[in-house]
Amino acid sequence: MRRSLLLLLGLLLLHQSCSFEFVIDGEWEDEEPGVHDHLERHKRATLTSEEEDDFEAIRGHDIKVKSYRVESRITSRFAHTTIRSSVVNSNTRAQSIGFSVQIPKRAFISNFTMNVNGITFVGSVKEKTVARRLYAQATARNKAAAIIRANSQDLETFNTEVHVPPGSNIEFELHYQEMMERRLGSYEHLLYLQPGRLVPQFQVDVYIYEPKGISKIEAHTSLGEQFEELIQLTVTKDKAHVVFKPNLQQQRKCENCTDSAIDGVFSVAYDVTRDSNAGELQVSDLYFVHFFAPENLSPLPKNIVFVIDVSGSMWGVKMKQTVEAMTAILDDLKDEDRFSIIDFNHNVRCWREDLVPAHSLQVADAKRYIQNIKPNGGTNINEALLRAAQMLVRASSQGFVDSTSVSMIILVSDGDPTVGEIKLSKIQKNVKRVMTEEISLFSLGIGFDVDYDFLERIAMENRGTAQRIYANQDAAKQIREFYSQVSSPLLKRVSIKFPEDSVTEVTQSNFDKFFSGSELVVAGKVQLSESNTLTSITSASAAGLDLSLQTDADFTELDLELAKQQHSFTGFARQMWAYLTIKQLIRERSLVTTVGKKRRITKQITELALQHSFVTPLTALLVESEDATERLLFDSSRDPRQGCCAGGQAPSGPVNVVYAPPPPWVQVPTPTPPSQAQTDIEVMTLPPKVNIVDNDPHFIVHLPRSNMDVCFNIDSKPGHILNLVSDAGTGVVVNGQLISSKQPHKDKLSTYFGIISVYYQPEGVGVTVSTDHIAVADGRNNHSFTWGATAEIAQDGVTVSIVKNSHATVTINNGIRVMVLLHRVWRKHPVNVDFLGIYIPDNNQYSPLVHGLIGQFSREPQVSVYDVHEGPDPLKKEATMEVKGQVLLVTRGWQKDYRRDTKRGASVSCWFVHNSGKGFIDGRYTDYIVPHLSSFLQTA
Repeated sequence: MRRSLLLLLGLLLLHQSCSFEFVIDGEWEDEEPGVHDHLERHKRATLTSEEEDDFEAIRGHDIKVKSYRVESRITSRFAHTTIRSSVVNSNTRAQSIGFSVQIPKRAFISNFTMNVNGITFVGSVKEKTVARRLYAQATARNKAAAIIRANSQDLETFNTEVHVPPGSNIEFELHYQEMMERRLGSYEHLLYLQPGRLVPQFQVDVYIYEPKGISKIEAHTSLGEQFEELIQLTVTKDKAHVVFKPNLQQQRKCENCTDSAIDGVFSVAYDVTRDSNAGELQVSDLYFVHFFAPENLSPLPKNIVFVIDVSGSMWGVKMKQTVEAMTAILDDLKDEDRFSIIDFNHNVRCWREDLVPAHSLQVADAKRYIQNIKPNGGTNINEALLRAAQMLVRASSQGFVDSTSVSMIILVSDGDPTVGEIKLSKIQKNVKRVMTEEISLFSLGIGFDVDYDFLERIAMENRGTAQRIYANQDAAKQIREFYSQVSSPLLKRVSIKFPEDSVTEVTQSNFDKFFSGSELVVAGKVQLSESNTLTSITSASAAGLDLSLQTDADFTELDLELAKQQHSFTGFARQMWAYLTIKQLIRERSLVTTVGKKRRITKQITELALQHSFVTPLTALLVESEDATERLLFDSSRDPRQGCCAGGQAPSGPVNVVYAPPPPWVQVPTPTPPSQAQTDIEVMTLPPKVNIVDNDPHFIVHLPRSNMDVCFNIDSKPGHILNLVSDAGTGVVVNGQLISSKQPHKDKLSTYFGIISVYYQPEGVGVTVSTDHIAVADGRNNHSFTWGATAEIAQDGVTVSIVKNSHATVTINNGIRVMVLLHRVWRKHPVNVDFLGIYIPDNNQYSPLVHGLIGQFSREPQVSVYDVHEGPDPLKKEATMEVKGQVLLVTRGWQKDYRRDTKRGASVSCWFVHNSGKGFIDGRYTDYIVPHLSSFLQTA
């Protein structure tokens, strides 16, 4: 969203002998919305390239900048940045001294203070009309000051000047807050350093605290290689401190220069540790934030129609860079993707009338097509978008696209419509009418001539986003980077829900799509409960499977940790909730069409901004001296998209926030839709008596008709794969691969199951469980989940239920179940390793063809035990067993069932068969060694 914020600074006479005067830089935008012709361009306050080159943080002649300090505190992706500067007017005459800061567009300024010769001005956010009235009372004889203008891709410039006598001391301090957005796998915090002169005390500090840990971090500067080595980076598991502190000599452009070389961007990019695909749920100060960024999932196939403006205004560099970007994008398409290209000027042309697979021959032909485009003529956006939507709808209705695929339109344009339907509101209605809920529209606006507000509205209304492409920079790179963000969709229909009566005032919690490298964020307020724990359940559709993921968070745990951190931002959750809510309401406000709804949303935004000290398009920052006799006003102009309602009157007394219905595509539930939220993922339970393979490895076979348990061990080698169940009739096979202990204990190298595989041949779905993760694959897609969260995954008759750090149950067609139990040991143990146990019910619905070390006992053999007598060990009796025509010497013993207690287990009394079960199992155990995890047992 474009913001054009104005800062009006007025100061009354301080003494009879001297006064402060603020220079006017910019004008008020008209408060009342005018009637705009649909062809009129929106005025854009942008700096020219010459103004950008002349930008200085501190301006004035013969002034001394004593210090310039920047400090950012980032806690759980929420950043609070403070910029402080101390300046002295060393001139012999009074002059204007300016203070400028470039801040990200997505940030909200939260405060600005200034101290002029000991008089301190402190800011407070107020409703716009109230702030103006107070300001007007104090500025009858004074002039106004400064403007904030967009000057590059993601920046605004805070700009103020103060006229001061010689020898004056001025201290500026600006605060702003923003949520870090994850793009292409990392969060990037950008600081724009342009002091314009040498500064004795120049320092940048960035403090990061991420409770789950920091997985990677790097800091860079665009100032040149000589400054890279001055960056100091200290990193621990969950904290990082970045320092940039060049001294006076290091700041110089050359050894004897008096000009500063510091003029560029300082960036810190990092990512966090994720222990599960269920996301990270944090609770602080009775606010919660849920971060969702799953990994190790196969991308969904894409159906894309590229809609490219080839009107006359695209001639030259714009078209050349668009073709360059499209060539790279087409090469990035996968074989399973389907695509087409529509180019338009006053006419609309289709490279192919229908979607085609992205095979090499088709891609090569498409590249030749776009390279031969010659821009000319007008702009018929309406017809081009309608044709694109109709192409995708037709492909879906005729069954030409994968049911799991994602459909999208990517529009690239540099101008307003001039041919066909040219009324923007009509185009918006036309496109919305033909778009189905499965299609997303992404808009790229090239240059400043395009009506970016319209492109953003039409994208948001159709489940997409917009981005401005700056033609005076590397446009091809910008287009490629945008495509990279949406090129790998991992999930559809993502819904994050919470148990009944556990949360209120939740931000958007239903999302159309999730793209690799990004992050979905949901925040809200927590309701106190007896459990002191908040649970979230996320459901989504991935490539070939449906997911349900569960995680939880303690109410007080994070606050206790934050209290220990010296540089954390303790109010992050509260501010992040307000930030997300206001941003969401501003988006909704831009889409509503009625005056009543717009006023209602305006009231909500204003109330929240006042409570959380955010300067928005509807609030102002009143800066006043301690006795309130001198006042400055940091105000925001009329929002170019707010239409008729400019903010209303000041609220009298408390205002109840009533949340308006969101736009159709934002599937936000009512504040608490408890009946729709599950409290727990249903986990399949097993009967008390089951077949068990656990420890190193001990087999326990339960014989229900005989009411008897028979045990045996298998002494095989690490790496061997043992078949447990092989059922050619149902197409189910269960195999386990052995691993060894770290070293022998008492001259014996123990073996355990380290991997369990359950393969369902009819659908080609395999589930591989290891001590690190659980993988689900179907030949085309491979999804991986950690043990760090409770989850449920369903695909083609196979359901995998994971209980966090405990066990996973694989269920096939509701008739066959296998539970895999996780055993964790101390990682530094000199001998032991993590391993798995397997628990299989004896009532599984196998076919008569089933076999395997466990499967063969679904046909329970006749067993007779007699001649029970004392053995060498008085605690272990011996007996004779007759089974399968064999007479065996067996010993009474105990093995363990670890389902309820993974440390000590519950004892299971059984008759132990020696020699790796020889005589009890069919053949020898070596007959059950198979070559691969998905191999069926070969029987004669």
